Amino acid sequence: MKFVLSDDQRDFAASLESLLAASDTAAVARAWAAGDPAPGLTLWKRLAEQGVTMLATEATPVEVTLAFEALGKYAVPGPWVESAAYLPVALGHEVEGIATLALPPHVPYALDADIADQVYVGTSPAASVGKRVGSVDRTRRLFEVTGDGESDPAAFDLAVLATSAQLLGCGERILTDSVTYVKQRKQFGREIGSYQAIKHALADVRIALDFARPLVQGAALGAVPASAAKVACADAAYLASRTGLQVHGAIGYTEEFDLSIWLTKVRALVTAWGTPAHHRAELLATLVGA
Repeated sequence: MKFVLSDDQRDFAASLESLLAASDTAAVARAWAAGDPAPGLTLWKRLAEQGVTMLATEATPVEVTLAFEALGKYAVPGPWVESAAYLPVALGHEVEGIATLALPPHVPYALDADIADQVYVGTSPAASVGKRVGSVDRTRRLFEVTGDGESDPAAFDLAVLATSAQLLGCGERILTDSVTYVKQRKQFGREIGSYQAIKHALADVRIALDFARPLVQGAALGAVPASAAKVACADAAYLASRTGLQVHGAIGYTEEFDLSIWLTKVRALVTAWGTPAHHRAELLATLVGA
């Protein structure tokens, strides 16, 4: 099977790329993490005008993955998976404003419940919003919530797929920034990118991302389980983050350096919407017919 985007899909992806590239999303993410959601809410409105929030009900999972890969590539903060992937499918319509949810056990806390217009537990409104819980990703503002609600399997799979696409976008961004860095950083009079060990490490990341992408595309078309995409994208993005940190050195993990935004986001998304162990077990059960 050959996967080829249509002209409309390529135009949509290009329009998102253009919007996000001009939006200084690193500054938006830092402001969000510091408790100033205003720049992020402005960007949310612009992306909603581009149609991102209606993709789950008005388009196909292919467009959803294109949008979420872009959101990952530019580290756009906010409960996008909840508002634009899970809830529209679970509720059967596009949600008004910004919505978030918890879905124990795989989504134990509600992301950005303090700024959301609607907070759910599963498909039911939350009874209450509790205290904030820390995350390795400072842009992920997690809150305890109470309430009872059911899970929607189709919505959960789309949320898993959207998270996979975010991881793929994060991995691509880390690899791009790492390649740029190793072409500039010099040691012993040579660009460090000229050393074979670094070339091989970055090539391994490129291969991992290239092997993960077809699983995202296949899951978007319903040809493979969403769990397969999540496992592959989590592994590839985590490899990208480890390699990116290795080639940058300690500076890569400092808050002042933009790369840290993507490193911590990958670490958080690896376990978001189901841990690797959960998705491997789901994939195994699918393969053996259990």
